[in-house]
Amino acid sequence: MKQFFVSVLFVAASLASYAQGLKLPALSPTTKITQDFSVSNIEINYSRPSMRGRKIFGDIIPYGKIWRTGANAATKIKFGEDVDIAGQKIKAGEYAMYTMPDKDQWRIILNTGTGNWGADGYSKENDVARFTVKSIAMETEVQTFTIDISDITFNSCKIELMWEKTKVVLPVTAHNGETVETNIDKAINHPQPLPYFQAANYYYETNQKTDIASSYVNKALEQDPKAFYIWYLKARIEKRKGNNDEAISAAKKSMEMAKGSANEAEYIANNTKLIDEINGSIRHKQDIDK
Repeated sequence: MKQFFVSVLFVAASLASYAQGLKLPALSPTTKITQDFSVSNIEINYSRPSMRGRKIFGDIIPYGKIWRTGANAATKIKFGEDVDIAGQKIKAGEYAMYTMPDKDQWRIILNTGTGNWGADGYSKENDVARFTVKSIAMETEVQTFTIDISDITFNSCKIELMWEKTKVVLPVTAHNGETVETNIDKAINHPQPLPYFQAANYYYETNQKTDIASSYVNKALEQDPKAFYIWYLKARIEKRKGNNDEAISAAKKSMEMAKGSANEAEYIANNTKLIDEINGSIRHKQDIDK
């Protein structure tokens, strides 16, 4: 009898060991998105169920009920800095993202229950924020539940939830102006190499402090006078300032410096377009003045 129990335990242990090493296809595989955004990042962990011939919203996912926003464990979203979502302030940190789908709108819920399994353990008392967004009917069917981060700018992006023929969009804004200014000031006051190009590019792309951008791009060229991408930035800054001759000169310099590089065709095309735009603007002004 003792030998029998020893044999049973051995077989059970062997099966457990075998099962632990067994990798099978998952019906709702997990995924992780890490997207650089503003001066930090957004991280989303979720499982992705598929339609598999089923009707989803209003059926598998009932209207007006708490949904884990995916499958298996509750979907988790982590913000590396304070943000606004649909006008509500959200502190940096990790949250469980629950939703309550409805036909024309969804209730989005951020909750501290990041260890919850699905909706099990959900408590309204742990809600950090609730906001309502409209649902959008799509023409193309999305078979597998998808969360995406799109339309990324220096301080805004959109978190999109898509499944079946439904999409909802969460507008995210980071009020990072002061942080960026502080980072630039700290970096500029540090030893070489100074980040003049990065600072100039930021001011150009956000359409602010054009004179400072011009000063910084010139300092960047002093550091690296053969950098074709810096000359192209200078051309765009000078064009914005209305200095057409300086802009065309910088654009031609950019093309000259780009020759022989892997980016030659791209920068010749970009700078040629910029020069054509300037010349077209000059001709238009001349026609008006006649």
